[in-house]
Amino acid sequence: MVLDAQPDMVVVGEAEDGQHALEVLGAVSADVVLMDIRMPRMDGVAATEELLRRDPDGPKVVVLTTFDLDEYAYAALRAGASGFLLKDAGPADLLAAIHAVHGGDAVIAPSTTRRLVEHLTRDGAGQGVAPSPAQPDEPVGADHPRLAALTPREVEVMRAVAEGRSNAEISAELYVAEATVKTHIGRILHKLALRDRVQMVLLAYDTGLVAVRPGS
Repeated sequence: MVLDAQPDMVVVGEAEDGQHALEVLGAVSADVVLMDIRMPRMDGVAATEELLRRDPDGPKVVVLTTFDLDEYAYAALRAGASGFLLKDAGPADLLAAIHAVHGGDAVIAPSTTRRLVEHLTRDGAGQGVAPSPAQPDEPVGADHPRLAALTPREVEVMRAVAEGRSNAEISAELYVAEATVKTHIGRILHKLALRDRVQMVLLAYDTGLVAVRPGS
């Protein structure tokens, strides 16, 4: 009801579970999918994986979860979802999330980034997370082979994104135009074959570019 009331949005399909969602998406064209996590037959994680396996350039996926960050939501981000939203989010947050992922951004706030990191380190999923460096201003993991294609400036931008900074904050911190920040982010995504900022953040922690520090 909320979505259909928007002048720039149309609900093109609804589904009862993940399997049904794939069937619907095989018959209609969608830009953004709101994917529940816990569903019968096929959950949201499996449905997201299969949807993006079929078409990596297909609809952007926003997963919905009851909890702040449960293991299913984390797995969905790993599967390629562009973000996640709590089910009790208000209409304004829901609409903002849809617009964000449609525009190529990701629904991931600084607090969400911190919880992702806690999940990585607590469950051992982030084996690439490195300890704090001797020099705090030296990017941890900047020499990692997976980041070899990046310029020093792109490494700086990627680290800032992983720390939860917005484009405007990165612009102010690095003394460059916000448009330049967007250009750097686009190049990082292209060079590293990443779908969006969520995957950039996950890769930053996996490679140790950003490390978890006590009390951070």
